[in-house]
Amino acid sequence: MARPEGPPTLPEPLRRRLVSFSSSVFSDSHRTALGDGPRAPPGFPGYRADCEILSSLPLQMSLYFNVYFFPFWWLITVAILYMKYPALSDYYKFILVTIMILVSLTELIRLYLGYVGNLLEKVPELAGFWLLTLLPQLPIILFLLFNEGLKIHSLERAVHIIFAAFLSFQVVAAFFALRRMVNTLATRFRLTEFHRLEEQRPAPGLSSLGGSRGW
Repeated sequence: MARPEGPPTLPEPLRRRLVSFSSSVFSDSHRTALGDGPRAPPGFPGYRADCEILSSLPLQMSLYFNVYFFPFWWLITVAILYMKYPALSDYYKFILVTIMILVSLTELIRLYLGYVGNLLEKVPELAGFWLLTLLPQLPIILFLLFNEGLKIHSLERAVHIIFAAFLSFQVVAAFFALRRMVNTLATRFRLTEFHRLEEQRPAPGLSSLGGSRGW
């Protein structure tokens, strides 16, 4: 029977760029220094580093409610845009239509990357989620919230405030989740390399025995 495949991942060149970006931005240089690693390697009794859960529960709860809130935000925003569309200038008509298309497409990709990156502990996907939240989603929602030339309705302002609160919280939560994930995965990699070198090193008894035979 064929083994079920996981969710589709990002293209490999993009994954490598996001991994490099995450390592440079979210890694803690003080904690990830070679001399500051954990004292006990994973092979020691009672140490199960590979079983540590790196996913962020607050971030996952925020994503869960965001998934249900976004269709509500979209319907209200489109309905109010339809009502006030004749009163808007041609300049703002073009901007709002473009924003709605851009936000709708970006939000679908952003939420997918957030779910995959956080639940499956994938650094490239979670880094992509963080970048899409920071740019362009948060600036666009702030533009819709504070630009009075858009003739903002009170209900429209309320849903924009909630959406901006979701995005602001997710930027902070994803930053700390990525920082913890990058540092922990880097530590696991160093410990794996340490064990590999230890296994390749000859035992002291065997080296002394070989020296005595040569004598």
